[in-house]
Amino acid sequence: MNAGSVFFWILAAMGAAAAVMFVERLVELLRSQIDWQAFLKGVSNVLATGNEEEALAICEDTPVPVANVAAAAIRHRRGPAQALKEAVEAQTRSEIGRLDRRLASLGAIAQISPLVGLLGTIAGFIKTMTVLSSGPVVPRQELLSSAVGSMGVAAAGLAVAIPATAMYIALRARLARIVSDLESAAAEIESGVVLREAAE
Repeated sequence: MNAGSVFFWILAAMGAAAAVMFVERLVELLRSQIDWQAFLKGVSNVLATGNEEEALAICEDTPVPVANVAAAAIRHRRGPAQALKEAVEAQTRSEIGRLDRRLASLGAIAQISPLVGLLGTIAGFIKTMTVLSSGPVVPRQELLSSAVGSMGVAAAGLAVAIPATAMYIALRARLARIVSDLESAAAEIESGVVLREAAE
């Protein structure tokens, strides 16, 4: 009689997916953090010696957003200023989009899981009422078991939603700090800090 069991397993899968997304995104965001001021200073010092290839190699060997933005700037530093600015801005947007990947899915799980739990509860009660109205007398214990099982699906929905919401908020806060640093670095890159000519 417990029609909510299907919804319970759906919620279990959603909870597992949320946990995997959180770990994967957390690891990616942790890897993306860097002392960008020290990094840009090092790249600037290399460029000041006229060794552009080495500066690009340093950026390519440092798999973080700031390094990718710096590399884009270095590749366009001898062209028009507008082209350099557009390259930096485009790369910055690309890096932010990459960091933001799958966060929306985690937020969706946090919002949808309570609704899935509620739907499972309603489906369980509907099936119970259908059996009561059209079938033989059902033992009281079986009725209670079905009711408890149906309500348990709603509880499972909340059990998924609460930690998923906490994980989403934590990742959003960390992402906001990284994006702020990335935008500051991009502004500094555009200003010419890492684009010194060898003569400087």
